Amino acid sequence: MIWLTWRQFRAAAALMAAVLVVFTGALALTGPGLASRYAAGIADCAPDDCMRFFDRFFGEYQLPFVAVSFVVLALPALVGIFWGAPLITRELEAGTHLLVWNQSVTRGRWLAVKLGLVGLVAMFAACLCGLVVTWWSDPLDKSAVADLALMAPLVFGARGIAPMGYAAFAFVLGVAVGMLVRRTLPAMALTLAAFAAIQLAMPLLVRPHLMPPVTATFELGPANVDGVGIEQYGGGAVRISMEAAVPGHAGAWVLSSDLVDPSGRTIAGSGEQAPVPVSGTSGPCAPQGGPPSLDACWVEINRLGYRQQATYHPLERFWPFQWIETGIYALLTVGLTWFSFWWIRRRLS
Repeated sequence: MIWLTWRQFRAAAALMAAVLVVFTGALALTGPGLASRYAAGIADCAPDDCMRFFDRFFGEYQLPFVAVSFVVLALPALVGIFWGAPLITRELEAGTHLLVWNQSVTRGRWLAVKLGLVGLVAMFAACLCGLVVTWWSDPLDKSAVADLALMAPLVFGARGIAPMGYAAFAFVLGVAVGMLVRRTLPAMALTLAAFAAIQLAMPLLVRPHLMPPVTATFELGPANVDGVGIEQYGGGAVRISMEAAVPGHAGAWVLSSDLVDPSGRTIAGSGEQAPVPVSGTSGPCAPQGGPPSLDACWVEINRLGYRQQATYHPLERFWPFQWIETGIYALLTVGLTWFSFWWIRRRLS
């Protein structure tokens, strides 16, 4: 059975091996140069000017950053569609499963060999891609903007060991759907739809609650304010919009970022502008023969008691989240594997 399964699978395995060699080779060649340029830039930038270096450095490599992340995100889905869904359905459509079952090979052994051989290759490929991309993109992850930081939902799924869990689940999902549908093309479409729905539900509904989030208040400043608008006419008002970032916690996954007044009441959420009772025509926030001094304006606004209230997961939770989420997908994979064995023994003929 192992030799037969390998002969059926060797073309797909050879194609995957070729893609992995090219992909990991390209990252291995460019990774050291990327890391050295990042280290040189950090050494040369002034303490107050490193943000400009981060923006410039990330902007130059944003396209390859997004491309390699997309490859890792897409790999588990491709495994489920092109390896998992056809694995059993093509045998059912051709009727070759009956020939194997009549050769003293039990249904359980037949399925176990197929799941074990192909599934292990899929997990290895996804894990290798995830770890290599995590190593290569480390300088970019450190300099990325909040929406593309390491803990951000789209980036998190393309790093570490989580892609291995996704690939294992997508593969067994495809096998289970294929046995239920018994037609290759519908099984591939349903596998993609189901996997995409679960991948969307995980960061939206499950991942934020894997550990209790941290809620804290912070003084306002350039690190957590997206913009300040100072109106000099119509009474002169200062408007503030919050950013999805928290001071002192670079790379954190911010679930909410609100502007609160001295009593703790929320007056604006992330991206929304809200007025604060500071004059834009006189005082620290008013122009006096030139642009206003924002440092003095921040001092005045903080003195009045306005703060940022943020709920977030710090960057230090990246690897605990990776292990927990991979464990969840492992449990789902085990459940689908049990269902597949039960269905092939009791229902499939």
